[in-house]
Amino acid sequence: MATTMDAAGRLVIPREIRREAALEPGVPLDVRWRDGVIEIEPQPLAVTLTRKGRLLVAAPATKVPPLRTAAVERTRRDLATRRGRR
Repeated sequence: MATTMDAAGRLVIPREIRREAALEPGVPLDVRWRDGVIEIEPQPLAVTLTRKGRLLVAAPATKVPPLRTAAVERTRRDLATRRGRR
């Protein structure tokens, strides 16, 4: 997919890529220049580890919106594809 940058340096990520990457408005992104390639990826979610019984559980450090059904289904589909099932 091709896109262009405007005079202010803003770049529009095509809708299909935003949908597949589950990018929502306001999601913080890391942008890097590495070996001649610009890399853009969502920042990792900050978590705190708490013990629940014998388990160590990661909980978001800040409030996050609930997962959307589409994101869960996309992850399930991707995992099934990687495992060779459909």
